[in-house]
Amino acid sequence: MTPTLNQVDGIAVLTLGDDENRFTPDFLDTVHALLDQVLADGAAGLVTTATGKFYTNGLDLDWLAAHGEQTQWYVGQVQTLLARVLTLPIPTVAAIVGHAFGAGAMLATAHDFRVMRTDRGYFCFPEADIRIPFTPGMAALIQAKLTPQAAVASMTTGRRLGAPEAQTYGIVDAVAAEGAVTSAALDLLRPFAGKDPGTLGAIKTTMFGPAAEALMAAAAPR
Repeated sequence: MTPTLNQVDGIAVLTLGDDENRFTPDFLDTVHALLDQVLADGAAGLVTTATGKFYTNGLDLDWLAAHGEQTQWYVGQVQTLLARVLTLPIPTVAAIVGHAFGAGAMLATAHDFRVMRTDRGYFCFPEADIRIPFTPGMAALIQAKLTPQAAVASMTTGRRLGAPEAQTYGIVDAVAAEGAVTSAALDLLRPFAGKDPGTLGAIKTTMFGPAAEALMAAAAPR
């Protein structure tokens, strides 16, 4: 299943897929196209979600292994998406219905808010255990959104955080039961829906400018 888009009460709901939802080049292109549509349609906000056991597992390591010569280009494409979501000019909420690992957890972090399933699924930055250091842009993104304590607890340990622990660290804003994560994300977003995009985009660009610039420093034109 490729990413799909629908609307609920004027809020765009972008479903990432029903498998591991890894960031293949086609996946990234599709998500960008859907974000273009979200903005063109004048959606009041954005919720991203999924339908399987994963929110997203992040980088497509199999694709990378087969296309090692394109690693720099690929990382640039991933970071372009992260920067775009970070500064999107509408309110955003990640509905973390299952596992969010690595760059998938970074995608959730790039949203304004996060809701995570209470009883199943892990939020994890595994880089310390898989021997892949964070890029400057990825580190800047995480550190722009998390407290220093939460950043150290998640970035340096590779720990798999369940929803209650992630909420304790302030990594997620709310938790919800199975089947209620996306609706809880919609409920969280509704009070903030319909902000002026020009104003909100300017605020986010100012707030997260250094992180967005660090992410885009590795980007090549799409």
